[in-house]
Amino acid sequence: MADNDDEYVYDEVTGEWRPASEIAAAAAAASITRDAAGNVLADGDSVTLIKDLKVKGTSTTLKQGTVIRSIRLTDNVEEIDCRHDTIKGLVLRTEFVRKR
Repeated sequence: MADNDDEYVYDEVTGEWRPASEIAAAAAAASITRDAAGNVLADGDSVTLIKDLKVKGTSTTLKQGTVIRSIRLTDNVEEIDCRHDTIKGLVLRTEFVRKR
């Protein structure tokens, strides 16, 4: 092993011993929420739908181009929490939105 004081962790995916700092940096990079175009999303951003979406539990369809304001990020990087005029407590997949 190297002569520095960094701790090493066994990575089961690659089957190698890797520095703990390297694994922590990779986990932090994986926790960034991105839209369909790859833009980074943050709390309070506005997004536009890129596809017509039927909303489960209602007869409402959100049309392509609909603007959703003041999004909130969730623990899951593939989902955002938001609110629409007619639908409260709406959760959208990030693959269907684009940052405005």
